[in-house]
Amino acid sequence: MDSPESGEPADRKPASTDESARSGPGRAGRGSGAFAEPDPSRDLAELLDRTDRLLGTGAARGGRAPAGASERPPAHTPEVREGDRLSTGATGTMLDLLTPARVQVTERQTLPGIEPGFGPAAPGGPPPGASTDDLNDLKQRVQDELLRRVNKHKASFEGVSDDEFRAKVREIVVAILSEPTTVIPSGWTPDALLTELLHDFLGLGALEQFLADDTISEIMVNRPDQIYIERDGRLELTKARFLNEGQVRAVIQRIIQPLGRHVDESVPYVDARLSDGSRVHAIIPPLAIDGAKITIRKFFRNRLTTDDLLRLGSLNRQIARFLEMMVRYRANVMVSGGTGTGKTTLLNVLSNFIPDNQRIITVEDAAELKINKEHVLSLESRKANTEGTGEVTIRELVRNTLRMRPDRIVVGECRGGEALDMLQAMNTGHDGSLTTIHANTSRDALARLETLVLMAGVDLPSRAIREQISSAIHFVVQMSRMPDGSRKITDITEMSGIGENNVFLTQEIFTYKQHGFDAAGRVIGRFQPTGTVPRMVERLRARGIKFPMEVFTAPAA
Repeated sequence: MDSPESGEPADRKPASTDESARSGPGRAGRGSGAFAEPDPSRDLAELLDRTDRLLGTGAARGGRAPAGASERPPAHTPEVREGDRLSTGATGTMLDLLTPARVQVTERQTLPGIEPGFGPAAPGGPPPGASTDDLNDLKQRVQDELLRRVNKHKASFEGVSDDEFRAKVREIVVAILSEPTTVIPSGWTPDALLTELLHDFLGLGALEQFLADDTISEIMVNRPDQIYIERDGRLELTKARFLNEGQVRAVIQRIIQPLGRHVDESVPYVDARLSDGSRVHAIIPPLAIDGAKITIRKFFRNRLTTDDLLRLGSLNRQIARFLEMMVRYRANVMVSGGTGTGKTTLLNVLSNFIPDNQRIITVEDAAELKINKEHVLSLESRKANTEGTGEVTIRELVRNTLRMRPDRIVVGECRGGEALDMLQAMNTGHDGSLTTIHANTSRDALARLETLVLMAGVDLPSRAIREQISSAIHFVVQMSRMPDGSRKITDITEMSGIGENNVFLTQEIFTYKQHGFDAAGRVIGRFQPTGTVPRMVERLRARGIKFPMEVFTAPAA
């Protein structure tokens, strides 16, 4: 009778614990990092204890966990929105995610299924001196054998919890690695190898190490053997690799399936979100000609503050003080910039200046804002389901916010007809609202905003739209990515009205002047006030509000 835990015959003799037996002919060429042969008679608790130690989650961290505490790492359950929830019953179980009928699992693919929750991230690429070819061969063998054993003992996986599912998979992988014929690739330790394999089978494979690195802002999979990351604004080609195209497809399935989404030739691209909030875009053939692509914009857990932006050189104290006063006294601010220039980060920082006693409602396409206030309501749009129904647009959400008694409305990004509703809200008593827009200059941002209003399908003359914009938007804050990868506020522009020729009248309040580069290739420049005092500041002073006028004066050289 076979053991469901290991999948091996129950009459197999346990391995000797004598060191000479381990180094005998049966272990030739394996090195000192071999696993001991598991005894199929051991119970599940003992095997879990052993794998916990290998993964650094049990005794290796300083002893056993207190009685009653969970000794395995917690499961990472994806955040599933109501409209995207999987149906209950057999089709929502972990085992069902392994079923070839739902996901085309072949001998050359890894297991789609669940989020990681097991020990530390693997090192960035193979260890120094490690054999990549031997590792890939071992991964393929373990993968094939794991699939064989899971299919053979499918009944033992029925109805198990996520933690039990992980435990069973870990147990099988340890058993496979412990076989006398298994050779640990040179340069790898058993614990690092086990973590690497579990990331492949239960996590996002080669991407796990980058998701755990807070210095990385973007992950880009171009091909199975070409993975780029962005760190400090600069692209880096990594040593990480997937085994094949099938493994990249399996990672995509693993991300989107818990959300009830799908991707195939009829719908060859998908947007999704990881459980930590990171945004994921995946696109597959026939649109992606040479194989599936994955792009992940990471969601950072730590909230940046004004001090962080000062330290990074994104602004200076004069600009910080000016923006604080403008947000506090209910200026409508639009943050403009290209992709990856730090618009959302700046929006988060600006929201910190909103008084604590005000009710804030955020509207986003994908939740990224982390507003550090107590009275915050967050709304997120929803894509249509597989039947093409259930879509909720940002425009509909913006309209809903007006019935929810907001003090401030924060729209994560204007990209469609919701621009008209946002402008109307700003013009009808909801001053102090914030939003972002994609544009390369502040003047381009105003032109793009006008185009987005037209996307609402209204038949308004150009001058009427521009008057709406000029009366609603008080300031445009332009963010730019510099040649060295740093992000900076390159100008702050005030809207002054509409001229006789139906053109926007604007005036710059602050600018950034680049002078060159230092020896390390970093940009050298200076934030400068133009000396212009905004009309809004004059109105505040007329109301008796004291304003630090020194922010508009250039400091002595």
